[in-house]
Amino acid sequence: MRVSHWSRSGAKQALRREFDTADGASGDATVLLLPPALGKPMERQCAAEYAPWLKQQYDNGVILGSVCAGAFMLGETGLLNGRTVTTHWSFEPQFRSRFPAARLDTDRLIIDDGDIITAGGVMAWIDVALKLVDRFLGPKVMLETARVLLVDPPGREQSYYSSFSPILSHGDARVLKVQHWLQATAAREADLKTLAAEAGLEPRTFLRRFQKATGYTTTEYVQRLKVGKARELLQFANLSADSIAWEVGYSDPGAFRKVFTKLVGLTPGQYRRRFRVDAKAVETA
Repeated sequence: MRVSHWSRSGAKQALRREFDTADGASGDATVLLLPPALGKPMERQCAAEYAPWLKQQYDNGVILGSVCAGAFMLGETGLLNGRTVTTHWSFEPQFRSRFPAARLDTDRLIIDDGDIITAGGVMAWIDVALKLVDRFLGPKVMLETARVLLVDPPGREQSYYSSFSPILSHGDARVLKVQHWLQATAAREADLKTLAAEAGLEPRTFLRRFQKATGYTTTEYVQRLKVGKARELLQFANLSADSIAWEVGYSDPGAFRKVFTKLVGLTPGQYRRRFRVDAKAVETA
């Protein structure tokens, strides 16, 4: 795993790779994390200068993330509109004022929305780093990394039930567009006709390209997105399993339980009892 540092430099103030743990290495980034600020968040005018470049990286399949006040720079891209995100609790009034279309939840330390990750305070970068180690190298390596660094691993990643991490770096721009759209809309409208239209492709061509790029059929992919969101709600929300089924787009709770159990290996109730973050009693799933 490589880590590089990007900054604006030169007469044109272009974004360049200033440092890389692999000497002389080049190539595109897989994840771009926007760091916290020492003091006030970056002003709108300054942050907006980075927005086109960040959106271009996102459109190329790069995962974007922010820590603490870095969410203000990320917010200027417009990519947080309609998303549930977090930042430091002290920035809540300012963030809500600048980005009213984002759904801010400062009770959460870290929110992983697949192609966008946001984290709270400055030291939450540790949680983001462990989450990325888990995503790309697996939970075993993540737990060993946490042990060596003497830090507590994030609660969710202690499970051997891996979270869904979609492939975004496959290079098919039309499929990537649909993936971003599904993530942003929580896969509410996922019928083949709608997805193919979003991609601008004939349905059969879209199905073939989607499976080649992602490794899943559209049905399998959407199921994993919805189950991933359900897992999050089972951990953090005081909702029954039936309510969560409806929340993630299943009108039939029985079908939801069947899909959830197949993909996770636990029923919704079992998963909640094992991985519930808040110890308060909740309605039995």
